[in-house]
Amino acid sequence: MKGKRRYFSFGYKLMISYIVLLIVPVAFVGTFAYNTSVESIHTQTKANIRGTLKQIQDNIHYKVEDIQRLTDLLYYDRTLADSLRRYDDGWYSFDTLQSYLMPTLQNTIHATNRNIALSVYIQNDTIPEVYYSYEGMDPLSKGRFYELFHEKRILEKGWFKEFPQEQYGVTMQWRQIDEDGKFGNISLLRRLMDTYEPTAPKPFGFIRITVKISDLLESVSDDKFRKGSTLYIENEKHEIIYLSSSDKNMNPGQIPHLNSRDNLQIKAPIEGLNWTLAANIPNEVMEQDIRRVKSVTIIVCLIMIVLFSAAGMLLSGYFSRRVVKIVSVLRSFQEGDLHKRLRYRGQDEFNQIALALNDMGENMNRLIQEVYLSNLQKKEAELEILQAQINPHFLYNSFSSINRLAQFGEIGKIRSMVSGLAKFYRLTLNEGRMMIPVEKELQQVQTYIEIQKIKYEDRLTFNLDIDEKVLGFDTVKLILQPFVENILEHAFYGDAIHIRISAEAREQAIEFKIIDDGIGMTADTIRQIFSPSGIKMGYGIRNVDQRIKLQFGDSYGVKLFSRLGVGTTVQLIIPYYRHTESGGEERMQG
Repeated sequence: MKGKRRYFSFGYKLMISYIVLLIVPVAFVGTFAYNTSVESIHTQTKANIRGTLKQIQDNIHYKVEDIQRLTDLLYYDRTLADSLRRYDDGWYSFDTLQSYLMPTLQNTIHATNRNIALSVYIQNDTIPEVYYSYEGMDPLSKGRFYELFHEKRILEKGWFKEFPQEQYGVTMQWRQIDEDGKFGNISLLRRLMDTYEPTAPKPFGFIRITVKISDLLESVSDDKFRKGSTLYIENEKHEIIYLSSSDKNMNPGQIPHLNSRDNLQIKAPIEGLNWTLAANIPNEVMEQDIRRVKSVTIIVCLIMIVLFSAAGMLLSGYFSRRVVKIVSVLRSFQEGDLHKRLRYRGQDEFNQIALALNDMGENMNRLIQEVYLSNLQKKEAELEILQAQINPHFLYNSFSSINRLAQFGEIGKIRSMVSGLAKFYRLTLNEGRMMIPVEKELQQVQTYIEIQKIKYEDRLTFNLDIDEKVLGFDTVKLILQPFVENILEHAFYGDAIHIRISAEAREQAIEFKIIDDGIGMTADTIRQIFSPSGIKMGYGIRNVDQRIKLQFGDSYGVKLFSRLGVGTTVQLIIPYYRHTESGGEERMQG
């Protein structure tokens, strides 16, 4: 357009730079690119093989851990140990077998979808045996099943005598025992330990879980590698126990000959089984790939790696100063400093970016201020609403107590209660401020308890345990009294109740606790209390929790711990906080 200033754009500058660089001779880097490609293929092939072996390892390890998990169900079952510790003839032994042992073993074999045979050998010979007859047959042909034997059946077995000494929780062994080798099975062996005496746990039984080796090694297949590859597993005696090869006529005796310069061999241990997983890959397979991608590698690697990498480095020297300025401004914005600005000469894209960044900084700064003030006003309004909800609730209960005293003519107690109530509300009003010193909050709850002692007399006792370090900080007001009120309304049963209030300076926050020895509550009741649509008795607790979270954030608030018939502990967590004279806020580390 006429009168419009023409400029040489950033895109044209880049394009001309690349065109100039494209005419640079490539002959000198051809050899380098080819050698790099060959090395890359070798490295990538090895990495792929190791990755595939790792997947196979993980698959086998997962299956092994799944079987070991089944033994954990019995090993750590204290009820099972307690049941087998008693040597009672007759009805108890039969009832233990029917009501607990058989269901437990049944649940154990059904805790996995694998075909297993579970054999449990116990020292308690008063309990009847449960077993099946499969002499000369593969036990796993029956499907999943369990058996219960007396341990004396295996005391003379070599594998039982050779079993390693017990290290609690970790001693187990995979072995082929009895007829496992004949049917292609393997067994996981483990003692059952009684921890009734922690200093000297004693064995009370033995576990054997038999599985098919083929089930554990289901993922071991040469199909996951290149054609002509061989995959095999050898045991600790370097005997080949599993072989997978595209050559169906290959036997284990031929495998050692594969480990030569004509083959790439990679091995990996299989945890838990003391086996080794190995793969033999013919070098010829990799040579085919090298020949096939030779020309493509030279061109692609030269253009994509050498050309563009070198071009990027050279061009960055020309444009680095402008890019660094942009990055510097963006980092300042990221760190919250929205006042930094860019200034460029010229009329290219960098100048347009600078103008856009400057406008963005102005808009972000304005929006942040607006949103901050809006959220601050909203939070203050919500706090005032919640505070207004809880004050009438306490006042109603107090007047109700005064009314009952008046009916009985207790003028002295009424005078004391009204005096205490006046002191309580003088602390609560706090000149209209939402925040109150921790010291006054503690005085407030103490005043409330003294009011209630007029009503309950010696049936109500309490004590305060206060860390003086917390007294110099501020808190949302009226966060302790609602819990004491809740205790007196819902936890009081029997002749008396004791309340203990503590305040302690923790490393990161202030911790209040209100502890009573009342009736307590269930976990389901606690869940309902913190539910917005929960039971009526949770109103005051939710109110305090919401006010703390609104003021300080969701990482602070109220937690309940309770047991029926024992009592309840309320834990309140607030940060180290001071409300400054100017109306601002100051938070500190503990």
